[in-house]
Amino acid sequence: MPVVPNRALVVTRFAVPEQDAERFLARSREALEALAGRPGYVRGHLGRGLDDPAAWLLVTEWDGVGSYRRALSNYDVKVRASPLLAQARDEPTGFEVLLAADGGGEITTTRSDRAADADSTGPGCTVPAAERRETR
Repeated sequence: MPVVPNRALVVTRFAVPEQDAERFLARSREALEALAGRPGYVRGHLGRGLDDPAAWLLVTEWDGVGSYRRALSNYDVKVRASPLLAQARDEPTGFEVLLAADGGGEITTTRSDRAADADSTGPGCTVPAAERRETR
């Protein structure tokens, strides 16, 4: 598949005891099916660590961060995928694609889509009093 700018990668890591692997695999299939049914989904993979069978990784690719966020608010995804995603390690999961190479080795570069003020605004951030605009 050709490289497309503004793609988002969601990388979710799990620690799963070996005795729970079969159940985890079944729940992952259910979650991946629910996510794959949402608009903007490109592809997904579930993998297990080669050197550590308790380490699992779910990677999904989306046509943009908005598609992924909208998918998470879908009822089917909440029911079928959220219970699995709640087991994930507590770490950042969403990434924007800045460099990509297809099978031919050609590197495609894309600009960051992050807002200039992304580190100082957003949910949970407060606006300094001097910058607040009163709305009536």
